[in-house]
Amino acid sequence: MTETTYDVRIWKIQTRKNKQGKITSYRVRWEVQRSDHSESFKNKAQAESFRADLLRAARKGEAFVVDRGLPVSMLRQVNEMSWFDFACAYVDMKWPDQSGNSRKGIAETLTTITPALLATERGKPDEKVLRDALHGWAFNCSRRDTVEQPPRVRSALKWLASNTKPVSVLSDASHLREALRLISTRLDGKQSAASVVSRKRAVLYNALDYAVERQLLDRNRLPELKWAPPKSVQAIDKRTVINHQQATKLLDAVGRQEPSGSRLVAFFAVMYYAAARPGEAVNLRRSDLMLPSLAHDPATGQWQEPENAWGELLLSESAPETGARWSTTGRRRDRRQLKHRGKGDTRPVPCPPPLVRILRTHTATYPPRPNGQLFYGMQGGELPQSTYGHAWERARKAALTPEEYKSPLAKRPYDLRHAAVSTWLSAGVPPTQVAEWAGHSVTVLLQIYAKTLAGQEELARRRVQQLLGEE
Repeated sequence: MTETTYDVRIWKIQTRKNKQGKITSYRVRWEVQRSDHSESFKNKAQAESFRADLLRAARKGEAFVVDRGLPVSMLRQVNEMSWFDFACAYVDMKWPDQSGNSRKGIAETLTTITPALLATERGKPDEKVLRDALHGWAFNCSRRDTVEQPPRVRSALKWLASNTKPVSVLSDASHLREALRLISTRLDGKQSAASVVSRKRAVLYNALDYAVERQLLDRNRLPELKWAPPKSVQAIDKRTVINHQQATKLLDAVGRQEPSGSRLVAFFAVMYYAAARPGEAVNLRRSDLMLPSLAHDPATGQWQEPENAWGELLLSESAPETGARWSTTGRRRDRRQLKHRGKGDTRPVPCPPPLVRILRTHTATYPPRPNGQLFYGMQGGELPQSTYGHAWERARKAALTPEEYKSPLAKRPYDLRHAAVSTWLSAGVPPTQVAEWAGHSVTVLLQIYAKTLAGQEELARRRVQQLLGEE
């Protein structure tokens, strides 16, 4: 936090002369908490005006910043910066350490907030062009200064550079409330999802903290506002969770989808049986599989899969799809550490017999790439999200009844992970163990899967009834 003091002494203006006795400058000298500060000016009027500002601040009882020697109000003027310049500086500060999805989320939030901080409507570009210029170019470090900018984008950015309010207006509650209103509202005027509002508010909060760090604001006033965000639903919807019979039907239906369905069965199976996130599953390598050894049958002389043998998956990295423009490498996916884990950390997950058989078949039919990657596109490149998304949609339509298809049941591939965790909990696996396998804290696990646990209520009642001797 910036240290301030009221211990200030301001001296008379001193003149500085050359060898010929001619005055060359006027020096204002003052002391802040026993540290000397000075400022020189070419003419006397400037020096007197500056000294008068110091005296006025001291007489009003205004605090002086110790390391800079200036009153808070004057320091703010010295450090004044437009919202547009600040937002670009904030993006530059965050960019190196963020994942592609985080970079995209920051750009989306800053784009949403900027209309609240426009200084004028005169000459304002079209709304769509403005959003494209902000989200696609200004708030993207790798594209901001490139020659590929279309003329309309270059013109919009030039207008923005001169027509946004100073960051200091965010010390005003009315501007903060307008920013909160914008992050809570979609472009069509409807209420944004609670999770979206929460994510964008977190970015706004962090940006305001950075403004305080840059001494552009005295403090972050966001926590002071009485504002009720939309209530966030953390627990999963039980209607999305499939049982094992439904999962088997869906995996069979995936295998029948042309042209790429057969190579995606194991990909979806890893999510269903091992609770892998899509970004973790798509990045799985041959070295991550610890499958049981095949058993030799003396009668037939063949090697066979041992009955009911378990294996293990060692998840070590994730490669969520963010888009080439947001990634560090310029590719569709960036390989990163596991979610909520440090770089190099791993997460072992049990591989049940059905998944062992599916992975064994997959690796035999579709040999891993030279780098060991198990799942890839038909041309050998990275597996696009659109490819497995379309295959899953067609499989749902083929495997589910019309009523089930219209329902939220396994609506997204990610719901397979929810089904896996729900299965473990329903089987009676201790939450501590489930949390370790799923890569959650126990607290988060119980929040997200509260309704799934509630599905065991009847069994819990019977156990209590037995204990009470009321069978």
